[in-house]
Amino acid sequence: MHVIDKEVCIGCGACEAVCPVSAISADADGKREINDTCIDCGSCAATCPVDAISAE
Repeated sequence: MHVIDKEVCIGCGACEAVCPVSAISADADGKREINDTCIDCGSCAATCPVDAISAE
């Protein structure tokens, strides 16, 4: 599964928009997080403008 580094995430939502299974949502701080429905396709990582997403 992929994970989002909250220290690097800028909360832009680009990753959320490309997730085919809607596994990404905003947390209370506006940063994004990935839930258990992630299918590990990597679309989010390829889209992140600050490289905050990586494979766990």
